[in-house]
Amino acid sequence: MQDHVPRLETERLILRGHRREDFAAVYELWSDPRTVRLMGMQPMNEEDCWAKFLRTFGAWMVNGFGFWAVEEKASGCFVGELGFLNARRTIDPPLPVPEVGWSFSPAVHGRGYATEALAAAIPWGEQQFGRVRFSAIIGHENEPSLKLARKFGFAEVSRVIYKEHPTIVLYREP
Repeated sequence: MQDHVPRLETERLILRGHRREDFAAVYELWSDPRTVRLMGMQPMNEEDCWAKFLRTFGAWMVNGFGFWAVEEKASGCFVGELGFLNARRTIDPPLPVPEVGWSFSPAVHGRGYATEALAAAIPWGEQQFGRVRFSAIIGHENEPSLKLARKFGFAEVSRVIYKEHPTIVLYREP
């Protein structure tokens, strides 16, 4: 279904296009309060998660970039999502495109999967977009994601309230 999505592999992970059969795992991820609590979000209901899931497919088709489904090689299980987006967020300062984001199942936190996946995605992004500034937004209390972003050269630009949630805007310079 996602032939136009590049496939990236790491030692333990496969970053690939989403498949229809991923929806149950995507819904499990986004309906889990542990996933969304640091994002200032409520757990998603099935309807909202389905809309988000469909946007994943459209992003690749419209923008030529998007989020990958992250699959654990050993088990073949969906463990998270990671990638680039153009969310057209109403935020000041404006976010340079591409924005980078990630979310992993709480069941795999602490295994280094986000680091491993981002280490594959960033070079792909640099090749795809050239020498451009990447952006990210992270809830101010989400220390694991802030630490990961800093590890990959993202630096805090400002602190804002985005959708009623304290949020840190970060940029990664080329």
